[in-house]
Amino acid sequence: MKKHSVKFLSPGTFVSEQSTLEIDSWDIKKAVQMSKTITERHGAKPYGFRFVTRERKKNELDSKEVKWSGIYYLGGKILTLEDVVDRNDPNDKILISNMRINEWDKIIVNTNSYKITLPFTSKDVLLNIDDFEEIKEN
Repeated sequence: MKKHSVKFLSPGTFVSEQSTLEIDSWDIKKAVQMSKTITERHGAKPYGFRFVTRERKKNELDSKEVKWSGIYYLGGKILTLEDVVDRNDPNDKILISNMRINEWDKIIVNTNSYKITLPFTSKDVLLNIDDFEEIKEN
């Protein structure tokens, strides 16, 4: 038995809020459409999502995650360490330190609802939301 889901990620107080919904396949367009229906606490809207596949073998009682995607970000701006340093903003002191210590090559800044700044990995994807204009909100 195999099931696919999409886990929506929204800004939270200390960690990201998450809502998980079933989906037929890892369909990016459908996931973007579904993201428009998600609202978390304090009106937070998703900054991104990831696909997850759970599987259960015949002799197992519960399913387990067997495959997951990187995060598909719903817009935002990718910055390198050099970009952040070049901004010469004193407020970036901790961010620069975190990027250096954790060896983050890139970060993403997204402002779909509340501003989030997160590491951007090689598995992550930045979606151009303008490509999904034909998707209407429910």
